[in-house]
Amino acid sequence: MTELTLQAVVENIPAATAFIDEQLEAQDCSMRAQMQIDVAIDEIFCNIARYAYDGATGEATVKFDFDPSDRMAKIIFEDGGKPFDPLQKADPDVTLAAEQRAIGGLGIFLVKKTMDDMTYRYENGKNVLTLYKHI
Repeated sequence: MTELTLQAVVENIPAATAFIDEQLEAQDCSMRAQMQIDVAIDEIFCNIARYAYDGATGEATVKFDFDPSDRMAKIIFEDGGKPFDPLQKADPDVTLAAEQRAIGGLGIFLVKKTMDDMTYRYENGKNVLTLYKHI
């Protein structure tokens, strides 16, 4: 498993994305799967940067693991911010017009729809969100 720890600021989204893209390219990931993962990185890292530390700064660690037997990529986000399980947030009603929907939640919904699986746990004072994607 490889990992990168960065300050949890939106300006570090490109660095987190480049780190994961390098790992994906080494595994001959399809461009479609890579783009879906890049969108997920943008959404998750941005949420950590904006909300995890209540306006203060903290760190976010991005980890990558790959199982070649089933070509499953595992991307893990860890932060020491306040506990928050994005999987417990209700999905937005996408049948409504955009102006009728409540603000927020669409990004996590998109990540849920494009990843093969997602898990969350709060462990040792850290949020640990894991994304799984067959590549």
